[in-house]
Amino acid sequence: MKILRILIGLLAGLLVAAALAMVVVYVVTNRHLNKTYRVEVPHIVTSDDSVTLARGRHVAEIRGCTQCHNPDLGGHVVIDAMPLLGRIMSANLTSGRNGVAAQYKSDEDWVRAIRDGVRPDGKPLVFMPSYEYRSIGPADLGALVSYLKSAKPVASPPLKETIGPLARVLYLLGRFPLIPAEMINHTDRTFTEPQPGETVAYGRYLAGPCAGCHGRHFSGGKVPGTPPGWPLAANLTPDSATGLGSWNYAQFSSFFDTGRTPDGRQVDPKVMPWPVVRAMTDSERRALWEFLRSLPAQPKGSG
Repeated sequence: MKILRILIGLLAGLLVAAALAMVVVYVVTNRHLNKTYRVEVPHIVTSDDSVTLARGRHVAEIRGCTQCHNPDLGGHVVIDAMPLLGRIMSANLTSGRNGVAAQYKSDEDWVRAIRDGVRPDGKPLVFMPSYEYRSIGPADLGALVSYLKSAKPVASPPLKETIGPLARVLYLLGRFPLIPAEMINHTDRTFTEPQPGETVAYGRYLAGPCAGCHGRHFSGGKVPGTPPGWPLAANLTPDSATGLGSWNYAQFSSFFDTGRTPDGRQVDPKVMPWPVVRAMTDSERRALWEFLRSLPAQPKGSG
């Protein structure tokens, strides 16, 4: 009986410690979620002319905006893993029911959201990968904002976003990009936009969003914030054993039309959003190919 009382006491102590730890997790993460950022952004040029809107739509497609927020920009549930991870949604960017467009009163509000992950009220956006969009140049950003402002109203269901305990713990451990605004140097306002062309420089510019999954060295591996068992991101370097070293341009381009690798494997677009690159022109694909071929060959998952 004495041993049983000791075990019960230990268990009770562990439960109390776990409860206190979770209270701390919620207090800290709520503080981060309610933090106010004051971000000064440069002026951008927007327009409602057809050429600008067409360019903006193209930028939205190749940068993944229409992948996360839907082609109509109405948004959807991105993660639905209640109660542990919670329910996280991509916003309805239109002026329709439950849309957020009405909150964005100025072009600068859109820029803060896209580049800095900050809402018009100064608080951080949740799970918006703004660190991938820091590289968007002024002209493309102006066209993108122009297009977003022109979106037709779309109604979306009034689902409540909920951030679960596991998502909060993983965020504090640096394993889940819950609050991207915390990952960004908001004082860095140096933005360049290379001349479009089939060059390494323009390919590097286009590859900005790829780093979010494939890593800053593009060697692939574990994708941040994904659940256990999620497929590893591909190695995009010219490594002959685990990367694109054995591919040629025709195979590379074909993959983004079909999602099928040269060895016949079909890739799930929910895992690797290859339809995003399908929207690229041949010139843009060649620029991306030139950049990836210029990278040092590295083993898969090396960073």
